[in-house]
Amino acid sequence: MASFATFRGCALSLFAAVSLCMPAITYAGQKLEVDLHKSRVYIFVGKTGLGHEHAVEGRLKGGSLTLGAKENAGRLEFDMASFRADTDAARKYIGLEGHTSESTRRQVNTNMLGPKVLNVKQYPSATFQIDSARMLKQTSRRGHPLAELRGSFTLHGVTRPIRVITEVIPEEKGTRVRGGFRILQTDYKIQPFRKAFGAIGVADELRIYGEIVLTPARQTAGAGSAQGGTRR
Repeated sequence: MASFATFRGCALSLFAAVSLCMPAITYAGQKLEVDLHKSRVYIFVGKTGLGHEHAVEGRLKGGSLTLGAKENAGRLEFDMASFRADTDAARKYIGLEGHTSESTRRQVNTNMLGPKVLNVKQYPSATFQIDSARMLKQTSRRGHPLAELRGSFTLHGVTRPIRVITEVIPEEKGTRVRGGFRILQTDYKIQPFRKAFGAIGVADELRIYGEIVLTPARQTAGAGSAQGGTRR
């Protein structure tokens, strides 16, 4: 009995020590707003034929999220005019090697934002209307909680249902929600860019990743940038 009591006491002490080191879980059921300075969206654009792979970086216009909500969980609004191809940050995040010249980036951005692709003058925003943000029992490989976001994604005037599994990462002054999903451009009435009679172009599929930082409203003015691992 003495040895069991000693073991139990040591185990409880270890649990208490570990608990003190873990970030406080304060996000469940609390409405949080998107930190526009720190949040980012990254997109991997594949190639066809003799084309090139691209990495795109974009910002949000606003949004909020209530993790754990079963209905009316939130909304994310993406600033389509802010999207830029092949920034150093985007290429690093996606995992593309090398650097893209300013002139090439300018040409790609002109094509991407123009009337034949994203047409940001007519469609300046994309939105993710989040119906539910259910917390899952499983955890990520890093040991963080997982949440399933279900809702409707609107891009280029077309709305389709999506489901995104996200990693919820407690941070010192907020919560980072990290996740990704795939879409086909043609599902949203976007024609993938082609030239040279189709010999050079980009793939229909887009892989979209979000690094969304959420904080209470009074803290959203903080400066900073999105940080994350390599994605492909």
